[in-house]
Amino acid sequence: MLDELDTVAQRADYTFKHNRNLGRHGWLRLTPAYSVKLVKNLLKGVPDDELILDPFSGTATTGLTAAEHGNRAITFDINPFLIWLGNVKCRNYTEAYLKVVQQTADKALSKVEGSLKREHWQPEIFNIELWWSPHTWKVLWALRDCLVKEFGEPAENQEDGLAWVAFCRLIIETSSAAFNHVSMSFSEGVTHHEVEHVVELYKAILCYILQSCASPFTGHAKVMEVDARNIPDMGMRFDRVITSPPYPNRISYIRELRPYMYWTKFLQEARSAGELDWKAIGGTWGIATSRLNDWKPDVELLSPALFETVQSIAQAESKNGELLATYVFKYFHDMHLHFSTLRGVLANGAELHYIVGNSSFFGNMVDTAELMSASMRRLGYENVKSEIIRKRNCNKALYEYDVTAMWHG
Repeated sequence: MLDELDTVAQRADYTFKHNRNLGRHGWLRLTPAYSVKLVKNLLKGVPDDELILDPFSGTATTGLTAAEHGNRAITFDINPFLIWLGNVKCRNYTEAYLKVVQQTADKALSKVEGSLKREHWQPEIFNIELWWSPHTWKVLWALRDCLVKEFGEPAENQEDGLAWVAFCRLIIETSSAAFNHVSMSFSEGVTHHEVEHVVELYKAILCYILQSCASPFTGHAKVMEVDARNIPDMGMRFDRVITSPPYPNRISYIRELRPYMYWTKFLQEARSAGELDWKAIGGTWGIATSRLNDWKPDVELLSPALFETVQSIAQAESKNGELLATYVFKYFHDMHLHFSTLRGVLANGAELHYIVGNSSFFGNMVDTAELMSASMRRLGYENVKSEIIRKRNCNKALYEYDVTAMWHG
């Protein structure tokens, strides 16, 4: 078995890196994104009339890929920015509409120089000076103000998002943040950007985005605000689930989304970020961490493997052992709630694919695939199994899996 694991490749084409030059999929760099290629492989041979579900939409990779494939897809998320972004990515746009966006943006850009002379709203980003030089962020404020006058606030105008996606890309392109690996980091020092450079860069980004919208797709996808632990009856039944939920590795997705969310006003104070992270499966950033100490489960999980895993982490020689043991338990508790409520919206014979990764805490391995499989079996799912997809990094013990199952209700 160990020899077989040694031959598993890292497969960069099965990660976010594969998406960067794939039209709409490459608009923004976000850690939650998983590979378009992987989703395409799972959609091979799937009939056009199958209804696809992704209960953890993230950057809408599954929904957009399904629409491009010709399927109908519904995806869920609780983050308002991701819901907005996903729906902007998944819409079909007419040539006439794209032309209007370009003309309106040009009008806004022509006023940036004059707008610099006025005072503008600024986002409450902690240590904003790590991101941009004072001059650069003032240029960004002025540009944003001009866009608001033409397109309205993105959080209030859900239909007109292309110019704002370009702005989101711009704030990262002009920042010192690096998004070339799993988590975000900062380079040393910030770059001073003149008005002309920022405007020209925005034009280039917007052109790229508009060009990627020129070819319509035959399918349809929509992102809805739904908590995956409490899925309501939607009057439809899904034939296939293709998703990649958060991994139990304590990486907070809200952390990397903050610059986008502050600049677009989907987030306006730090406490709100912590509240949103607490609602997410696997969230432990900000206030979510302190709340773990008082958290109590809603359902009883009897899995011996989960009990042993949690106990091992709690007994680790670390001051955070018990806290992280609770975190791991809550993660699988919430996923169990998800698998339970999911049954009510699945068609008979539905096929499930969950792309997940294992984790390690203080040397104690968390076998995510097996622990999820145990929940599925307990809830009546059939043909539950898992397959290793790729090695996640140089650590031979960390892998990504496709956990599959069938539902016969």
